[in-house]
Amino acid sequence: MTERKVPSMVTITIDGQDYQAEEGQTVLQVMRRHGIVVPTLCFHPALKPSGSCRLCAVEVVGKSARSLAMLSCVMPVKEGLRIKTNGEVVDAARTKAFRNLVQMAPQSQRIRDLARQYGVDLGPPPDGCVRCRLCIRVCKEIIGSGALRMEKREGISFVVPVEGACIGCGTCANICPTGAITVRDSENTRTVCIRDEVIGIHAMERCQACGRPFATRKFVEYAEQHAQPHPELKEHHRYCPTCAKMLADRVKLALRQKQR
Repeated sequence: MTERKVPSMVTITIDGQDYQAEEGQTVLQVMRRHGIVVPTLCFHPALKPSGSCRLCAVEVVGKSARSLAMLSCVMPVKEGLRIKTNGEVVDAARTKAFRNLVQMAPQSQRIRDLARQYGVDLGPPPDGCVRCRLCIRVCKEIIGSGALRMEKREGISFVVPVEGACIGCGTCANICPTGAITVRDSENTRTVCIRDEVIGIHAMERCQACGRPFATRKFVEYAEQHAQPHPELKEHHRYCPTCAKMLADRVKLALRQKQR
């Protein structure tokens, strides 16, 4: 009967405290066993570690007090190993790793949440806006509402809403070349947003002919105040474009028949 080989034990120091570890283990395995947390994305206990994400860096303190950042998921333990999980060396390596990852996956909320948890500033997340100002110009020059403007935030320009100015027409979303502005209609309410900021929330007006919601109440009122009245429809009627055209065509047909 073959005797089972007892693994040799070594002592390593993590953040000033000694821990027993088996030869062949990695530093990350030891840390996880003792509840010492460092960020990881590419590590899974069922797979051989690769060090791809580079987030699990720790500081290895040499005998000459020279420090070096190394990846804990691929670093084997050895007797007398001294490491730190915090400090300038770790912060620099971790920040570099997070910034490399977010360049490859700029929309990843997981990376941003993890970076925030460890105090790494990745800057504002991409919002899909290319700052072309088409939305601002069309709202001001064509619609006349002036519901959007540019604003500097921490040195970066953002398109932001002007409180109370939006009429919910949706022209800004239609003209946006990247889809950064969204319009969502739910039952009797329209919500216009850019990023996570609300430009306007509006009650919808229903067509008096077909009963379907077709525009915001604020837009209809704005249009009635600024547009010329339709010569062949009563002003107090509110029709969707389809019904308005259909009724107008009927009126024209009736007028032609009378003229015959």
